Amino acid sequence: MTARKIRVLVVDDTVLYRKVLSDILAKIPDVEVVGTASNGRIALAKIDQLKPDLLTLDFEMPEMDGLTTLRELQRLKLDVAVVMVSAHTSEGAAVTIKALEGGAFDFITKPDGTSLEQNRESLLRQLRPVMQSVSTRKLLRSTLSGARVPSSPRPAPPVRPAAAAGMPAKPPGTSPAGQPPRIVAAAPGRIAIVAIGVSTGGPNALAEVIPKLPAAFRVPVVIVQHMPPVFTKALADSLNQKSVLHVTEARDEEQLLAGNVYLAPGAKQMKVVKRAGGEFLQLTDDPPENHCRPSVDYLFRSVASVYGNRSLGVIMTGMGSDGVKGLQLMKQQGAQVIAQDQASCVVFGMPMEAIKAGVADVIVPLPQIAAEITNRVK
Repeated sequence: MTARKIRVLVVDDTVLYRKVLSDILAKIPDVEVVGTASNGRIALAKIDQLKPDLLTLDFEMPEMDGLTTLRELQRLKLDVAVVMVSAHTSEGAAVTIKALEGGAFDFITKPDGTSLEQNRESLLRQLRPVMQSVSTRKLLRSTLSGARVPSSPRPAPPVRPAAAAGMPAKPPGTSPAGQPPRIVAAAPGRIAIVAIGVSTGGPNALAEVIPKLPAAFRVPVVIVQHMPPVFTKALADSLNQKSVLHVTEARDEEQLLAGNVYLAPGAKQMKVVKRAGGEFLQLTDDPPENHCRPSVDYLFRSVASVYGNRSLGVIMTGMGSDGVKGLQLMKQQGAQVIAQDQASCVVFGMPMEAIKAGVADVIVPLPQIAAEITNRVK
């Protein structure tokens, strides 16, 4: 059965941008622009009539700006995904992070190319994966709504994908009994690092987890959040303001210190390396993996190599499967793995793939992930 088209309401105060965004969205298969609005107040008035799945929302608009509109959508509990249209500046990044932490689904940046055609191509490149994420979210919501993944605040054995996530009884690579592929793992050790991978919905999820980690947290935390340059710095700054731990955008050749949180910079790969003086971060221009740079797999692979059974992997909301191969390597070394549950994910893609692969020790709702991490580190 073919999914219904994604219905989009374009909200921007300039006629040109409404026209440009509408034309570009019309080129994407299974996307239908159902209307436009010049500010948030008009958009809210049109939602009941047009029933959009998605709003593209500009920040600066008269009468009701983007952030105010987003807050009103949250207050009214309207089930509409919001994609913010941001300026690619430090100020634009800071307000974008605020929107993402406030529940926006994703964002795109206004291009500043020298020609209209270049700018159109840039917007199309950005909008395609966003629309795919929205489509995936709709599909997973409909197919998995009858079979929620159980969650537990305590350690649990690896879950069965068929029973746990409404998967087919025999996913590819599983045994005849529907069990996940068996991973022969070393015994877990005392946790010396926490490695987190997250994508769509990540800023909001990280804002729920990182500020809850206690001041006495005794290990470093390394994070890959799929996000472009400038925005990763803004996210690190925002998390740092909310947290008792020190949160920073990672720097090349920086030594990992207990109680510090390091966020991979956009457009760079990040890995941990062992040196005579301890463990350090290394930033590289290595190619994207899973179309991502930074890539979760790239980081997790290095964590498996350096820390082995002394690591804790956390895989959270996001589309695709980035992180699963890295988690399999970590698990073979004896690492422990936490996966976010379906109900609390914006897109249940990355955690779902980890669960299907049989690497998750426990599946946890977002509000309980910080406590789960803290308990396992203790």
